[in-house]
Amino acid sequence: MGYAGLPRATISFLAGLEANNDRDWFEAHRADYERDWLGAGLDLITALSAPCQALQPPLVAVPKLNASLRRIYRDVRFSKDKRPYEPRLAMILSTDPAFNHAPGIHLVISAKGLGYGTGLYGLPPAALESYRQTICDPMAREAFKKLLAQTAAVGAQMEPPELSRVPKGYDPAPWDTWLRRKSVIVRTGDDLPHPDWLFGPDAVEGVMGVVRALNPLAQWLRQF
Repeated sequence: MGYAGLPRATISFLAGLEANNDRDWFEAHRADYERDWLGAGLDLITALSAPCQALQPPLVAVPKLNASLRRIYRDVRFSKDKRPYEPRLAMILSTDPAFNHAPGIHLVISAKGLGYGTGLYGLPPAALESYRQTICDPMAREAFKKLLAQTAAVGAQMEPPELSRVPKGYDPAPWDTWLRRKSVIVRTGDDLPHPDWLFGPDAVEGVMGVVRALNPLAQWLRQF
């Protein structure tokens, strides 16, 4: 039997958790969490696994917590925000089995909508310098521009650069916005309206349409 789509009860659970982000509410709705968050998330990732593996280059979708399915529990040790739960269903389709150590495609479902993107956050100095040198090469820069056009076609745009000036050793150029950054992130907001296909048998193909647009950039970023 094929994948039937994300249960709409998942959205109801996320809305309830967002409005009641505390342990008492969560424990009272643990059965909903098990069925409508954990079970629903694992089912979706399982359905995406084979299509992701068929991509060239492939993506890794592992239906396990702390692999493709991110934990619902927040680490609040160093945060002023002490809410214990993340009111989202967050998933990663990775370019490498070493999750969190390679570029991946992030899918986020909240009560408000759907979000997705890819990129590399906080590049180490050597990787950042390699990225900047690559951008200075005209052929590589043109390839990067085409990859960004693919992500823009599904609504994922580059985040604003972190730096106000071109880094030392580089000259200003019409494309210097690509140099004035420490991370390379393209994404939508998290509140695109839920597409109808997400809740039906076309869910896998709908997600894969987004994935196919983002995967070339995710794979390109592996060189850094």
